[in-house]
Amino acid sequence: MDLAAIYHRPDSEFAFLYQPDRLRVRLQTASNDVEAVYLVYGDPYILVDGSWQPKTIRMQQGLITDLACFWTIELTIDRRRLAYAFQVIGVDGTSTFYGDQGPGPILPKTDACFRMPYFQEIDRAKVPEWVKQTVWYQVFPERFANGDPTNDPDGTLPWTNEAPQAQDFYGGDLQGVIDHLDHLVALGINGLYLNPIFMAPSNHKYDTRDYRMVDPHFGNDETLRQLITACHQRGIKVMLDAVFNHLGDQSPQWQDVIQNGAASRYADWFHIRDFPVRYQPGRNFEDATDITYDVFATTPHMPKLNTANPEVQAYLLSIARYWIEAFDIDAWRLDVANEVDHHFWKKFRQVCDAAKPDFYILGEIWHSAQSWLSGDEFSAVMNYAYTDAILDYFIHKKISLHQMVSKLNRQLMLYRDQINQVQFNILDSHDTPRLLTMANDNRRLMRQTMAFMYLQPGVPCLYYGDEYGMTGGGDPANRKCMVWDPVDQDQVMYQFVKQLIALRHGKQKLLSEGQLEWLIEPTHPDVLKMTRRLGEQQLTAVFNAGQTAVSVASMRTPILSEGVQQQTAATIIEPDGFMIY
Repeated sequence: MDLAAIYHRPDSEFAFLYQPDRLRVRLQTASNDVEAVYLVYGDPYILVDGSWQPKTIRMQQGLITDLACFWTIELTIDRRRLAYAFQVIGVDGTSTFYGDQGPGPILPKTDACFRMPYFQEIDRAKVPEWVKQTVWYQVFPERFANGDPTNDPDGTLPWTNEAPQAQDFYGGDLQGVIDHLDHLVALGINGLYLNPIFMAPSNHKYDTRDYRMVDPHFGNDETLRQLITACHQRGIKVMLDAVFNHLGDQSPQWQDVIQNGAASRYADWFHIRDFPVRYQPGRNFEDATDITYDVFATTPHMPKLNTANPEVQAYLLSIARYWIEAFDIDAWRLDVANEVDHHFWKKFRQVCDAAKPDFYILGEIWHSAQSWLSGDEFSAVMNYAYTDAILDYFIHKKISLHQMVSKLNRQLMLYRDQINQVQFNILDSHDTPRLLTMANDNRRLMRQTMAFMYLQPGVPCLYYGDEYGMTGGGDPANRKCMVWDPVDQDQVMYQFVKQLIALRHGKQKLLSEGQLEWLIEPTHPDVLKMTRRLGEQQLTAVFNAGQTAVSVASMRTPILSEGVQQQTAATIIEPDGFMIY
């Protein structure tokens, strides 16, 4: 048995309160190395004849990666305190106990066991229940619909299907979103994620000039209130996008630094190495060299904020509170969230929770994010690592089916279960090429990949226009104008997306909270059978990502399928096809 592979960490994703009285525990061992794991546990203060006499319960074998196997158990403890250790039995017949001070031949004393000293409800990671019931729809406001031509910026171009240039404007605005809310309702959407709407010179608005002002090219405060009210009347939650990592260089604070240098009252609002602030222009508008201040990426137009400065903290926290209290928004999506200090985000969480119970905070983090997801900062992150594994298998054909499952399982084991249930799952966005373009216009493959993602833990998000089969490469080609002309709309794709969203809503609790099981047939290495299970409920799906049709034994009628032929003795699934039953 590989003792070095055994791992547990208390008060983490390996031991956490799932509900106020329910503790979930995980243990990691080497894959294919352990026959059984027992949790040995009890109240550390209760002794019988002067000795501790713990209980023993067998743990369940859970998800498996290429390197690791995870064992799980859920407990309810009356006194809400616990000492525990693990007895691990290897496939080679050897046995060891594993406690807070490592492995050993005998059960450790209570002071050498792992501890959950007390089930502190205030420390439990909590997520908004409504998020689990949500299917999001992402709108890039400048390209969704031009509802009010009177607020168009100078040089606005006619609405078009052509790929835009980086600096183009087409007049999309908030009134355009209001005008098309019934489209979202018809799809089954109940969450609207808006890219930034605050005053900024660019079309993407990530270079904020004024956090307290709706960009005049999008409308005004009243337009936004009308939008949010109309959404709430339709059962749609609203998430705004904000950048607290940096400001735009047209902001009054940065302009004051340019004018007054080190004497500016805002000099310490930023990370400035030398005055006067300056840079050498680079390859394009978004690039520079020899910058004397910290920025986002290499763009000189987005100077990085010093969020350790109490004045900056107070300013940004007031912004967070203002839009919740004055406009009743339901969520914040936080751009470049990993580049802002944890100290600030903890305060941000407290402000949002105080302003509105069950508020959703979504961080843009593309890598492992455990330190942001302990319950005192974000509710979830944009689940790009999960996305990458799905795309690398189904779309890019870079990894094997076994590797994809291993990667997905690893991601799920990085976080507490309640966090996984509200992770933000996407297949494309304003930051990536469109899904259909990545699929080389293979629409069946696009539908297969979407179906797979919508069955995963977490909440799905649809990028505007994907329901009509919009295409586009990387930024800015992925930000085309929405196709409202029926001639340009893929109605087959639309009907499929509508059915998929309905399935997600109809099986929401099962898909949010159910166990996940994988089965790969050795004779068909590109055929995946996955099952979601919750109590007596069960949903199974089979995906054929191979090059030839396959025969599966199921004779059940699918509730959603693609490329499936029902025959007398079996079901045939064609390449890029799937069935859900």
